[in-house]
Amino acid sequence: MEYRPLGRTGVQVSPLCLGAMMFGPWGNDDRADATRIIHRALDAGINFVDTADVYSGGASEEIVGAALAGRRDDVFLATKFFMPMNEKDPNQRGGSRRWIMREVEDSLRRLNTDHIDLYQVHRPSPDTDVEETLGALTDLVRQGKVRYIGSSSYSGSQIVEAQWASRERNLERFVTEQPPYSILTRGIEEDVLPTAQRHGMGTLTYSPLAGGWLSGRWRKDSASRPTSSARPSARFDMSQPANQRKLDIVEELAQVAEWAGVTLIELAIAFVINHPGVTSAIVGPRTMEQLESYLPAADTVLAPEVLDRIDQLVAPGVTVNPDDNSYGAHELSAHARRRQRA
Repeated sequence: MEYRPLGRTGVQVSPLCLGAMMFGPWGNDDRADATRIIHRALDAGINFVDTADVYSGGASEEIVGAALAGRRDDVFLATKFFMPMNEKDPNQRGGSRRWIMREVEDSLRRLNTDHIDLYQVHRPSPDTDVEETLGALTDLVRQGKVRYIGSSSYSGSQIVEAQWASRERNLERFVTEQPPYSILTRGIEEDVLPTAQRHGMGTLTYSPLAGGWLSGRWRKDSASRPTSSARPSARFDMSQPANQRKLDIVEELAQVAEWAGVTLIELAIAFVINHPGVTSAIVGPRTMEQLESYLPAADTVLAPEVLDRIDQLVAPGVTVNPDDNSYGAHELSAHARRRQRA
C-alpha cells in the first residue's frame, strides 16, 4: 500500500483510514471480532485509525485502545470531540475550553494512550468563538497530549476563518478537514476541497459509500431497498425524488463498475481517493467481510474514461440529495435566513 503526505505535516498515512464508528453497540458489539478487524486492517497496511468519543458512548475508543496494545506506535490515531456525551448536561459537549480540557482526558483513558495524533472538532459551532476552541487545542499540543488538530464538516468559509484566527492569534492551526464525499455527494469539490488544498491541509473524507447507497446493498428492484420506516432520515426517505434519482444512478454506476472490471464498492472508494485533494478515505466496516471488500480499492486506479462517465452521471460539485451534506449546515439555519422561520 502506498502512503500519502498528510497535508504539510510530514506524516505519511494510508489512502484508506479505518473508521471505528461501527465498533461497539452502534454496530459490532463483539469486541473480540472488532479487534480482529482492526488487526487485519493494520496487517493490510492501513496505518491510520479514526474514531470519536461519541461513538457508542465511548465504547469505540475503548475497543480501539485495547486493540492497539503493543502496536500503538505503528498507528496514526485520530479521534474527535464535540457531540453530546450527556444529553442532560449542556456543558458535556461542544468546543468550549471547559469541555475540551475535560474530554481529552477521558479519550486518552479510553484509548489507553498518552497522546492523540489527531484531535478533531467533530462539528463547527455557531455559538463558540473559534479562538476559544483553538486556544484550548493549542494548549493540549504544547502539553504533548495532542500532536495535531483538525476540523470536521466545516464549510469553506469556516476553514478560512479558523486558519486566519490561528495566524492572527499565534495558535495551532487545523492541519486536516474531514468532510463527507462520495460519487453521490460531491458538494465539497466546489469549495471545501480547493480551500483545504490552498491551506495545505490534509483531507480525510467520510462516507465514501454514501451511507450504504454505493455498497450494492440497495438496488432499484431489490427487496432490501431503503424505506422511510426503516431509515427515517431524509437521506433514505424514498418519497423524495432525489433519493429515487440516487437509485437510478446506482444502477448506472453498477454497469460502469462492471465495464471497468471492479466491484461497485471498489469503484466508489477508488473514485474518492483518486481525487488529488483527498488524502485518505475513511471506511467503517462492521464485519470482516466488509473490510475485505474495501481493501482492494486502495490499489485501484480508475481510467480517465471511467471518471468521465461518472462525471456524466453526477456532475462535479453536485450532491444529488442536499440532505446528504453535513457541513456548514448552521449557515442556512433559520436565524441566518432573510426570512426567518420557526
